[in-house]
Amino acid sequence: MATAQDVATLRARTGAGMMDCKKALEEVGGDLEKAIELLRTKGIAKAAKRADKVAAEGVVMSYIHAGGRVGVLLELNCETDFVANTPAFQDLARGIAMHIAASSPRYLSRAEVTEAEIEAEKNVHRETLKQEGKPAEMIEKIVEGKMNKFFSDICLLEQAYIRDEDKTVEQVLSEKTAETGEKMSLRRFARFELGEGIEKKEVDFAAEVEAQLAQS
Repeated sequence: MATAQDVATLRARTGAGMMDCKKALEEVGGDLEKAIELLRTKGIAKAAKRADKVAAEGVVMSYIHAGGRVGVLLELNCETDFVANTPAFQDLARGIAMHIAASSPRYLSRAEVTEAEIEAEKNVHRETLKQEGKPAEMIEKIVEGKMNKFFSDICLLEQAYIRDEDKTVEQVLSEKTAETGEKMSLRRFARFELGEGIEKKEVDFAAEVEAQLAQS
């Protein structure tokens, strides 16, 4: 039988509801660690329902590349300080910060890209396709595909994650939400770089970060 103290402790450590904590403790015979594991397992099934939850906890992570050439600040949110303080969450935040340093996204999501910039990019592709002699009825479909590539280049959530290029950053966050049973979201980020010849430095820096990840 779960005691009120055990239920309160489990709730504080997981952020789960009182009745969920009570049922979990009863299912595992009062073992606190097993109850935490059980709640996390159940969180996988509930992950798709986390969208309405408030992710008000989390961490502001910084990453400075050797020599102080490039720096990143980001805010990664979750629902409870229990998850925010775990090594896995801290590692995720640091990994995304390193990704930002290497991949130089300009926006968090495509919702932040201005209509003027989107239309200008579309017009460039339309004119190029016209000059190539593409049929008018095909141009808009081709432009749509090129715009998806455009967004995946400049929007953080749509970029291929440098630690697992088969997944986007957004997919990684969704997986972590499923694993923990808590909504995780990136709220904002900033990237700073010193020096001239930024384009070449970004290419070189991306290679350095990838090498660093391979060694970790």
